[in-house]
Amino acid sequence: MQVVYVAAPFRGPHAWAIEQNVRLAESTGLEVARLGAMPLIPHTNTRFFHGTLPDEFFIEGTLALMHKCDAALFVGNWQGSSGCMGEHRSCELRGIPKFYTLAELAAWLGGGK
Repeated sequence: MQVVYVAAPFRGPHAWAIEQNVRLAESTGLEVARLGAMPLIPHTNTRFFHGTLPDEFFIEGTLALMHKCDAALFVGNWQGSSGCMGEHRSCELRGIPKFYTLAELAAWLGGGK
């Protein structure tokens, strides 16, 4: 089974914005699962840890998780997120396939690696 990292913004100006970002990542993860891949949704792993440790800890940790995945799916306003931009660069450096729509991911999953 392929494991797909769901890359989407997490941080926001207030708790409600963060919650909306988490919900987008969760709903996208469900669609990834419906395509037959296991989603890795870092937003839900530590959603209530926000503010407990420096952001750098979570950024490094989520990159470590992403590096173990078969692909990454970038959704939402990922280009406006410094975290997602770092994830995108890391995918490029490591050769991790990047997708921007569920249709692109579905085609890749259907065709294998």
